[in-house]
Amino acid sequence: MDSSRQPKRANQKQEAKSSPAESKAPRRKDAYARLLSRHRSSTFTKYLEQFAKASSLPMEDNGPSALLKGQSDKLSVPPLKRDLMPNHLSDSSDFSPSPLKDKGDESALSLYMVKLSLQNAEREGERKPGVSEKHRKAQRRDTATSQDGDIESGEELGPFCPNDSKKQQRQRKKTKDSSKENSSKDAGRFVENVLNKPEGEDIKKRKKKNLPKQSEEEGKPNVGVSKCSGDSHNPKSRQDFINPPKNTASGSNSPADKNKNKGGRGSRKHIFEPYMTSEEVSHGLKRGELIQGQLRINPKKYYDAFIPSPDDTRDIFLDGIIARNRALNGDIVVVQILPREQWKVVRSDTDCEGASESETQKGNPVQPAQKKMVRAPRVSVEDQHRDQDHLENSFPPQSNGEVLQMTAKVVYIVEKKHSRAVTGSLKFLPDKPFAMFSPVDHRVPRINVPLTDCPEDFSSRPADYANTLFICRIINCPADSNFAEGRLAKTLGQAGEIEPETEGILLEYDVDFSEFSDEVLDCLPKNVPWNIPPEEMAKRKDLRKECIFTIDPATARDLDDALSCKRLPDGNYEVGVHIADVSYFVQAGSALDKIASQRATSVYLVQKVIPMLPRLLCEELCSLNPLTDRLTFSAIWKVTPEGKILSEWFGRSVIRSCVKLSYDHAQSMIEAPEKTFAAEELPPVDPQHSIDAIHQAVLNLHSIAKNLRAQRFSGGALRLDQLKLSFTLDKETMMPQGCYIYQYRDSNKLVEEFMLLANIATAHHIYKRFPELALLRRHPPPKAKMVDELQELCDQLGIDIDLSSAGALNKSLLSTLGNDEYSIARKEVLTHMCSRPMQMALYFCTGVVREEKLFKHYALNVPLYTHFTSPIRRYADIIVHRLLASSLSICFKHCSCAFPMKAAGSIVTFLPSLFDVFCSVCFHPECCPMLELSREEVQKQTSRCNEKKTASKRVQELSSELFFGVFVKDCGPLDSEAMVMAVLDQSFDVLVLRYGVQKRIYCKSVTGLISFHHRKVGKKSELTLLWTPEDPQKPPVEQVISIFTLVEVQLKADSVPMKYMAFLKRPNAIAP
Repeated sequence: MDSSRQPKRANQKQEAKSSPAESKAPRRKDAYARLLSRHRSSTFTKYLEQFAKASSLPMEDNGPSALLKGQSDKLSVPPLKRDLMPNHLSDSSDFSPSPLKDKGDESALSLYMVKLSLQNAEREGERKPGVSEKHRKAQRRDTATSQDGDIESGEELGPFCPNDSKKQQRQRKKTKDSSKENSSKDAGRFVENVLNKPEGEDIKKRKKKNLPKQSEEEGKPNVGVSKCSGDSHNPKSRQDFINPPKNTASGSNSPADKNKNKGGRGSRKHIFEPYMTSEEVSHGLKRGELIQGQLRINPKKYYDAFIPSPDDTRDIFLDGIIARNRALNGDIVVVQILPREQWKVVRSDTDCEGASESETQKGNPVQPAQKKMVRAPRVSVEDQHRDQDHLENSFPPQSNGEVLQMTAKVVYIVEKKHSRAVTGSLKFLPDKPFAMFSPVDHRVPRINVPLTDCPEDFSSRPADYANTLFICRIINCPADSNFAEGRLAKTLGQAGEIEPETEGILLEYDVDFSEFSDEVLDCLPKNVPWNIPPEEMAKRKDLRKECIFTIDPATARDLDDALSCKRLPDGNYEVGVHIADVSYFVQAGSALDKIASQRATSVYLVQKVIPMLPRLLCEELCSLNPLTDRLTFSAIWKVTPEGKILSEWFGRSVIRSCVKLSYDHAQSMIEAPEKTFAAEELPPVDPQHSIDAIHQAVLNLHSIAKNLRAQRFSGGALRLDQLKLSFTLDKETMMPQGCYIYQYRDSNKLVEEFMLLANIATAHHIYKRFPELALLRRHPPPKAKMVDELQELCDQLGIDIDLSSAGALNKSLLSTLGNDEYSIARKEVLTHMCSRPMQMALYFCTGVVREEKLFKHYALNVPLYTHFTSPIRRYADIIVHRLLASSLSICFKHCSCAFPMKAAGSIVTFLPSLFDVFCSVCFHPECCPMLELSREEVQKQTSRCNEKKTASKRVQELSSELFFGVFVKDCGPLDSEAMVMAVLDQSFDVLVLRYGVQKRIYCKSVTGLISFHHRKVGKKSELTLLWTPEDPQKPPVEQVISIFTLVEVQLKADSVPMKYMAFLKRPNAIAP
């Protein structure tokens, strides 16, 4: 396949040779006559005279045309624009200014069009107050800017880019062919418009509409600029991207400017389209012409971005940096759908994030030179082999299952969710008043930072800071530059060290880890140790003599839940869940409440916790520490041994935990029901309660929990367990000494079951009392399109799985995939596949989401659910506690039942089903504290909680990756078996069984591989790898890679600090 990256002049020469008759003089005279009859002006006549004189100039075989050079010199075209003319117009215009057609009328028209375009550009630049003479005339090309904004050496790169996507080649070819077919029609229309329309009239109209010039003809497909760094097709001064001109026009006079879509260098004017006004956006959303959603950028392929489709089908695709229009990952944006011919053709499989590669590549020889592909320094080792999507525009769906995916461009940023703080390093640029900041996150653009922000000796000794991490905050993203503008916020320390890297992660994800202010600390009790006031004790049920205990991780300090279980005379059990009453200390509207609402959640890192509340509350006053009186909310049920709920009670209480058990302690008790535990085997125990009594309570809870769990799953619940990596740390250095896959055991399930019970019961309770204000948590069903495609894939793989409902899926996953030692691994891979269509669970206000059917929690298969059991670490739980407290307010003046449990008729109700059980609370409005919450306030807080929870989860994952990277560096290389999870065209994903991590292996990086071949039958993808034989006398070794294939991998530290890569080992390393 010929590369479309070859200069257009070659194509023009071929056309000229193939049609010599077109260069005859009479046709040129006829063309001149026609034009002169249409437009009799001295300017045009003078231009024709200049062209006639220039037509006798000799042509060069290589390089720019001498004719054009001489012509542009006579027209006083600046040097940059002279270089720009041949490629700029031949690549995207319907006319060709090539001197090889200088005897044809099309060439005359083209040159006249070029002159008008350049004159308009010069006038436009002169009118703009912020455009200097230097920028109008351009500059010498003394630096090279890569496609993603990196600064390289000043050497020019060739016109061919080795990683140029085939989509771009096809698209340019298609555009060129289209230009040939329509040239005569478009030429007539263009000349007629230019000659008859007053100058600048169309520009004024476009400014009125606040739309860029390149969007004038949306029906024409865009030609994407190549991803190759150093694109020679656009000889724009690279210096302009380092120090971009300000206040340039929003439109573009160059036809090629409407073809930028991959983040390449654009014109000296706007690279990005101006945003629509809020009024235009509002009207567009109402009319359904625009779509709002949260931007999600692929971390492995940062040119690809997506927003959810309103109909929950395939996500909407944003192709390239230009289409994102300066929006960053997580931002709430408004997009405009592009014309259908610009939509993306994808295979109809479960990969909705563009992870597939070129399907046209059937045989792929692996050569050493391929490992030295030209790439930007900002791209990590993993990203240099990133998969190129097979993108086609204006093609209908194929019979082989390909479908069209809508594409769009950002026209407005509703809310900048991204913190605009990024971690990275500095690069010194000689003779520049700024330095280049290179973010670690490839999804963020390069940033210009003033040298005044840099360390004092940075200019003289830049090498000293080559491995130093900095935090930079983006303050502006100008429309006329690929680079953002920012200020250095902080020096973190050496790259590759855990603490600087951790601090960078926290800052990037906007996690507040600062010390609490004096104003916040003033909200806490001053007298420590703190005792419960007698008047507060009188308002609560006293449960201090009950056998109540906590079960938590061994290292936990914020103990916010406790359990109790007492056998009743009738053979049933009284089971209690007791949750720390954090709302007692966090008063609504206080400084403490404000900081807690802003943080919204505690963030758990491998080596530490970033608390939502001051440690005095988290670890002391609210934590249900043993042998200490603590304020709680209690939910108590009367339960049969089979797990049937007979009654339910909610109320404020006081407890005294008798022991702090770890999951390991509880697991030991479960596994040894007949054993008598000695005191030294357990933590300190309250002498009022025997170890045997605690042991028996744990066993009773375990028995009831098993029955409750069985009821949940028989009722249609789903659990998708993912492997979790844990670490053992050195107590002094906090460096990883070892790692292991965390085991989810019966003791974990015991606690989970009663926490779910409490959360479900609380959700029903507060929704009944506050149908417009209740803060609940919903889990939308998976995306139907992706579920259908996954079902088809599983059918073809021979996997018997039912995806029709949560319960059906859970039953399918419980069935073993074989009886060998790898059946668990196959289940993990299948679980991962089933997790991909799933959506995130979300907090919401019931007064905002009107349809009750949308309240449902898909995975739990319950109509109502909320979070009540972790108020120390989740702000959503604090709001739920306030709602619950308001609903449970008892007027002791009017109510004789000081302790509601004693008044069975007024508080406790006996009903057959948990979902129908509610407290009939004695309620008097005049003594109920006013609930200062509005529907809008609750909804706003739920949004913040959703954002912070998502960020917290990602930070936790990055912290784990960070520590595992250190572990691989210190202890590696590490060998392990792995199972293939997904197969792409040039790579495949594996689950590393020993460590539970997922990595991508790129075929081009595999040592010893001769070639690889991809084929796809239906939904099933396979890669056939051909290995060099160890014995030269033997034939090459063939290895087939498909889902569930077992391979041997080796994990090695990467050259990038704290990163590691997975390498495929030869197939003979695997035992038969």
